[in-house]
Amino acid sequence: MTQAEQRRGGTPVGVIADLDGVEAASVIYLRLWCDGPASQAVVWKDFATALGTSHGRKALEGFDQLCGLCCQHGRRPLTRHGVNCKCLGADESCFANFIATAAEGAREDAMLIATLLVRVDVAPIVTALATDFGLALKRMYLRAPRDVASFPTHETTLH
Repeated sequence: MTQAEQRRGGTPVGVIADLDGVEAASVIYLRLWCDGPASQAVVWKDFATALGTSHGRKALEGFDQLCGLCCQHGRRPLTRHGVNCKCLGADESCFANFIATAAEGAREDAMLIATLLVRVDVAPIVTALATDFGLALKRMYLRAPRDVASFPTHETTLH
């Protein structure tokens, strides 16, 4: 894979603020999950606070499986922007649409999107996990980023 091909998935296609709550949260949680154990603890805290310990743990375990399968069986590594980056990359946009579509109950469409992310034989599994994760995000009563005041950050991230 050439360097240009590796970066293609990170090409900015929009901004997080243009997404709805479920889509934005799926991108932010993907970034956090991939950022390592300290950031994964933030995801756990959010889930446990919003969903309770039991349901939060179940949502986190499903999300962990979803991300693990995407990494292990992905067509290629998903390219992500920095945790605090306001840009939305092409791969992140695909992931956000996948989660939102699955949560809406459009299984066939979600399966089609899943085949862009992972091998065909893994698509039904990740689609089921995406549905559960998306529904958990809906239960968290997330707002769209444009509806939430901006949080100040202490670091400068370009992408």
